[in-house]
Amino acid sequence: MIKEKFDAIVVGAGMSGNAAAYTMASHGLKVLQLERGEYPGSKNVQGAILYANMLEKIIPDFRDDAPLERHLVEQRLWVMDDTSHTGLHYRSDDFNEAKPNRYTIIRAQFDKWFSRKVREAGATVLCETTVTELVRDAKDKVVGVRTDRAGGEIFADVVILAEGVCGLLGTRAGLREIPKPRSVALAVKEMHFLPEEVIEQRFGLKAGEGCVVEAVGTISRNMAGLGFLYTNKESISLGIGCLVSDFAAMMESPYVVLDALKNHPSIRPLIAGSEVKEYAAHLIPEGGYRAIPQLFGDGWVVVGDAAQLNNAVHREGSNLAMTSGRIAAEAIMQVKTRKRPMTKQNLVLYKTMLEKSFVIKDLKKYKDMPALLHTNSQNFFTTYPQLMSKAAQNFVRVDGIPKIDKEKATTAAVIKARSRLGLVSDLVRLAFAWR
Repeated sequence: MIKEKFDAIVVGAGMSGNAAAYTMASHGLKVLQLERGEYPGSKNVQGAILYANMLEKIIPDFRDDAPLERHLVEQRLWVMDDTSHTGLHYRSDDFNEAKPNRYTIIRAQFDKWFSRKVREAGATVLCETTVTELVRDAKDKVVGVRTDRAGGEIFADVVILAEGVCGLLGTRAGLREIPKPRSVALAVKEMHFLPEEVIEQRFGLKAGEGCVVEAVGTISRNMAGLGFLYTNKESISLGIGCLVSDFAAMMESPYVVLDALKNHPSIRPLIAGSEVKEYAAHLIPEGGYRAIPQLFGDGWVVVGDAAQLNNAVHREGSNLAMTSGRIAAEAIMQVKTRKRPMTKQNLVLYKTMLEKSFVIKDLKKYKDMPALLHTNSQNFFTTYPQLMSKAAQNFVRVDGIPKIDKEKATTAAVIKARSRLGLVSDLVRLAFAWR
């Protein structure tokens, strides 16, 4: 194995790991990155949204050669029942700017590109290498890692854990707990391939433009969940995610839930005639601010999904991952510049810097939202969407029934829901959680 000592070892080559490795290597640190997959991105078939601002802070000219799919000009938010959707759309030509704000990407391609940038910056990247445990000194400080390769241990001043939400290294080492089923979502997704011109025609797009649809409602079958549709160049990423604990409690099959979504009357025309080439599953941290573990210790820091840094309310993950990786790298560089050891006392700088960023500020602001939505999932994801659909249909259907009678029927349904489910209480709690 490798005999030399490194300034830092990064475990994982996803968004947070690549951001950390690139930032340190590009500033002259000796960095080793270890990835258990065949290549970075080989395990990640996720279709995702890339937030440009966060990557620009790491690689300012990323648009020159990054594998970007479409820049987003329209966001659709749907509340669905079994046969309809009530929607809110936002579309702006402002997003056809010189440097667009958001893009759809395919992570398998993007992660491979990001890893190439890490290598070009000077880091050593080893794939098909699983880190089995952390190496500690006599004072219990992390001083390196042990892998499944022959040849013993690899040493470094600090280890960055970027192993994902279910990474076992940190839990085996006692640095964080195994994520609870109620704080992790399982998202399942299919890739539906269509010609570029067909996608653009169906969504009213010009070449290079993209649209995102995000949906809640009865599609998640009384579970706390979110459906999503992302337009890529020649494919559509279609999926749905629900809490692992809900899948277990409701005894629902993820694929059956996804199959129902793609056959919904509002979704089916958008993917008609497509060829499905991929089916994948991905775990996403959903616990929010209250689920964040200890972020640092003697000789180690944790970033990205492994640190539960995901904003479920605003459906943001990759930007938090990249930002936490970059900030961890910057904190480590500051400690090294001051010629201080990588102890818990000095690495607290990472947490301090992270708390000053949007990452922790946003998660803290909405700290009560996940618990509210998860606890009252039947109300928010079934009953209220049905009420919205009924009210909308009563408003637009003309069938000879007096409007006053329809208004009375709608009011009676709302009063019944308010009495049975605590509608007012839910809305008040939702408002306070959103404050």
